[in-house]
Amino acid sequence: AEGYVYVSEAVYKAIENDAIKKGNVLSIAQIAGIMGAKKTADIIPLCHPIGLDKISVELTLDMEKMAVHIIAKCALVAKTGVEMESLTAVATAALTIYDMCKALDKSMSIGDIRLLEKTGGKSGDYRRK
Repeated sequence: AEGYVYVSEAVYKAIENDAIKKGNVLSIAQIAGIMGAKKTADIIPLCHPIGLDKISVELTLDMEKMAVHIIAKCALVAKTGVEMESLTAVATAALTIYDMCKALDKSMSIGDIRLLEKTGGKSGDYRRK
């Protein structure tokens, strides 16, 4: 899954220069995304708990879009997919970025959270075109 946090130039530069008072935005948001994936069943009604084998959350600055780009990947060997866990990881990381930077600028926006690819599970494979 992927998503973006669109920021002002001031916020972008503060993240880039590690100048946010709460700490390193990209590192903390990465940890938050991993935690979010692990807690998906606790916050999404009727989403059953699963034991994830792998979670990765990558955050990069995208100067062209003036945004933080978030990509989350989750994996396990089971009869179910992990798209909700990946989407929750992206959303949690995005919300963490907003929380950490809101003192500098509240006009940030979170968007384009979407599933990129899914394999396995009852519904089969999916790849965004």
